[in-house]
Amino acid sequence: MKAQVFRGVDRLSYEDVPVPELAADEVLVQVKVVGLCQSDIKKILYPLYEPPRIFGHETAGVISKVGADVRDWQVGQRVVVMHHIPCMHCKYCLHENYSMCDVYKNITTTAGFTPSGGGFAEYVKVPGHIVRNGGLIPIPDRVTDEQASFVEPTNCCLKAVKKANIQAGDTVLITGAGPIGLMFIMLVQHFGARAISTDLIPSRVEKALSVGAEAAFNARDPDLTAKIHALTGGMGVDTAILAVPSDKAFFQALDCTRKGGKILFFAEFPDELEIPINPNVLYRREIDLMGSYSSSFKVQALSADLVFNHKIDVDALISDRYHLKDLDRAVAQATKPTAETYKILLYND
Repeated sequence: MKAQVFRGVDRLSYEDVPVPELAADEVLVQVKVVGLCQSDIKKILYPLYEPPRIFGHETAGVISKVGADVRDWQVGQRVVVMHHIPCMHCKYCLHENYSMCDVYKNITTTAGFTPSGGGFAEYVKVPGHIVRNGGLIPIPDRVTDEQASFVEPTNCCLKAVKKANIQAGDTVLITGAGPIGLMFIMLVQHFGARAISTDLIPSRVEKALSVGAEAAFNARDPDLTAKIHALTGGMGVDTAILAVPSDKAFFQALDCTRKGGKILFFAEFPDELEIPINPNVLYRREIDLMGSYSSSFKVQALSADLVFNHKIDVDALISDRYHLKDLDRAVAQATKPTAETYKILLYND
């Protein structure tokens, strides 16, 4: 089969690799669509992992083979593949910190080499732990493969919304109107909260309004804080979500968040970046800082429901489609985004 193999920093090789062999409790899925995630891009462009590996994890496809002991899944079923499933019994899992679970981190889907997601290939193997414990989600006939590939990123954003305890009537500032920022706007609106968005690109400000933001501003607007305070009766937003890794965005969020409010870090910042802050600002204003990383098993069913029943418009997030052989071009476009670049999807057909 063909796969995009990571051979070193910014080195991808579209090459032939063996189709993964199955153990008795495993499932082989033919990949139909896989989304390009910012985490994939970082793994390709920075020295974070030893090669060779096959990345890709926002995967939708069709079951092409099942192991001898697999009973609940059949060849021909269309499925979303969740690349991580927690153990459900360690201390992290018992506290619903599923993404910290060792099993969650260390057991994943693979197309060969060190297991690393494997979606950037024609076929991906799903380990027995994931097969047995809810890591395959049937795709309804009314849902396209493209739409189904959004279940995993929807889960990640939904986890953050739930962690911040965003409620109907709240006002939420979302910094960045890329594909993740736009998804946050949709989710916040779905749960009855008001979304305010910022971005540096004017057309993305307009895009944020088109998907449901109540207001959207250029992040360089010198009157940004005053405008957001005016929209919130002088108080500031209840929650700010950082969907871009910018220290300037953080300080804007801090200025725009009300006393007793929350700031959630969703984007991963460069390791070398440090943000100096006077702790008394947090203490006196009782601002909660929190982070949200990866997906949550707890919201998996709700994520699928939101996508499958078209409660959020994931089609509006798609900007580009590439054949898998052109993954290098897709990565180049994603790292130098134009105003029109949002979610990029990859295909084998």
